[in-house]
Amino acid sequence: MKQLFFFFLFVLGLQAAAQTHQQQTYCNPLNLDYTYMIYNTHAGISYRSGADPTVVKFRGEYYMFVTRSLGYWHSTDLMNWQFIHPQRWYFQGSNAPTAFNYKDSLLYVTGDPSGAMNLLYTDNPQKGDWKASPGILYDLQDPALFLDDDDQLYMYWGSSNVYPIRGRQLDVKNHFKPDSIITPLIKLDGEKHGWERFGTNHSDTVLKGYLEGAFMQKHNGKYYLLYAAPGTEFNVYGDGVYVGDHPLGPFTYQPHNPVFYKPGGFSNGAGHGSLVEGPMGMLWHFGSSMISVNVNWERRLALFPAYFDRDGIMYSDTNFGDYPHYAPAVAGKAGEFTGWMLLSYKKKITGSAAAEAHELSSLTDENIQSFWLSAKNDSSAWVTIDLENTPVVRAVQINFHDYKSGLYGRIPDLMHRYLVEASVDGRNWTTIVDRSESFKDVPNDYVEIEQPQPARFIRYRNIYHPTTHLAISEIRVFGEGKGKVPAQVKDLKADRKTDRRDVMITWKKDPSAQGYNVKWGIAPDKLYNSWLIYDETELLLKSLSTDQEYYINVEAFNENGIGKTSTLVHLP
Repeated sequence: MKQLFFFFLFVLGLQAAAQTHQQQTYCNPLNLDYTYMIYNTHAGISYRSGADPTVVKFRGEYYMFVTRSLGYWHSTDLMNWQFIHPQRWYFQGSNAPTAFNYKDSLLYVTGDPSGAMNLLYTDNPQKGDWKASPGILYDLQDPALFLDDDDQLYMYWGSSNVYPIRGRQLDVKNHFKPDSIITPLIKLDGEKHGWERFGTNHSDTVLKGYLEGAFMQKHNGKYYLLYAAPGTEFNVYGDGVYVGDHPLGPFTYQPHNPVFYKPGGFSNGAGHGSLVEGPMGMLWHFGSSMISVNVNWERRLALFPAYFDRDGIMYSDTNFGDYPHYAPAVAGKAGEFTGWMLLSYKKKITGSAAAEAHELSSLTDENIQSFWLSAKNDSSAWVTIDLENTPVVRAVQINFHDYKSGLYGRIPDLMHRYLVEASVDGRNWTTIVDRSESFKDVPNDYVEIEQPQPARFIRYRNIYHPTTHLAISEIRVFGEGKGKVPAQVKDLKADRKTDRRDVMITWKKDPSAQGYNVKWGIAPDKLYNSWLIYDETELLLKSLSTDQEYYINVEAFNENGIGKTSTLVHLP
């Protein structure tokens, strides 16, 4: 009996240790067990995607509804998510779903792909016994629901490069009967707002941008109507905002726009999102980021903190937005950049054979659209990255890619099994990530190392991959270098073009720099937007508003840290 008693103590001790080690950081794109999409099945195109998220707080916990996911996710901390297979749901999955919490008694959601939709409701979203309210709303795309403090309910909708975002009131006490008055609210003005222009880097001068993904946030008595533009398949997909004194306007374009914008680096895009109050009352924005390899609509989710400054300006911090940041539940640091730099960029790689033209160099190029395709999908596949020095490794992110996966819908029992090992000399190895017996489906697996350690070599060893082909778009290693940070950026110049939406920004190259952050804003203390660039020393920024003055500076960075920011340039 005594041995059995001590055995139970031992097991409980292991469980307690496992529970006490919780990751304190996260990294975009978010690591969810994304659903394989079904709406390209007829064309034989298989890919995962997550987009257009609505996250809502209900009874102190969180529920995330995502386009065509055949269910939804649940979390207690906004970082660790579990998929829910509801008892009743849309057969084909919801499209651009929206939700609202009615006094913690019922959770409502809607988003039928047909555009004709009931409001579904339940008092037990973890069970998912959804019921349909009487009445159907018609001709809706990208709906958004907003319940005001006075219990008045409003709906917003629109997804078009022609029509505006519109709104109307719904009668909560009369089966959500819509008011007869439909109010046009906002429309794109790409001739004035550069970031609303279509195409990669806003470069398309023929097609008009898409206006979609409305969301309403109330703050200090003001109504902030968010909208997405110019297209979900582009690196520049973001959310802007108009501000008004009433849920149906009139609305005024906020001087600082776009608000959620992540055009550079590895994980691009931040549009068509929602805001939710997280732990400790802090606001968070979940948005869509692009992959767009298998199809244009191949996407992932990204998370950014949201703020209001003393002037009531809504803004975010997407600086180093695809590097490790502190998680929403970390008191005093939530949303902050950890300072852990990218150690693996363009480092020398060796490994097992690649198939076709997808070479090993794709694994460290910070391009989410390129990928290594292993010649074999078995335990013989491996990759080693030479970090050249011996920095302290703190986190690793393995981003798997879907190559001819042949999967559709929610697939049970998907799992990724692999090891990540570290070595100082290339002969003696220590396991720092052990997924050898994991049952988790981790397509964008970010792992914070429990015991950070110096390493020159990082090795990925495949054990089991759930699709026919083993393909990886990027192996990203983060930590702390031992060398010097770059010097202050010199010779910063900003030439605003005749087309005032555009500015050519140039600066002097620093041989020690890995890349640069270009930051700009509407005042010296409001440099809220940034664009991360590797290697290059110029940026044609096409995101400006014609009637707005701006301030710009640039900082250089490498694997050792961030250099001193350049002097500020004013664009009148």
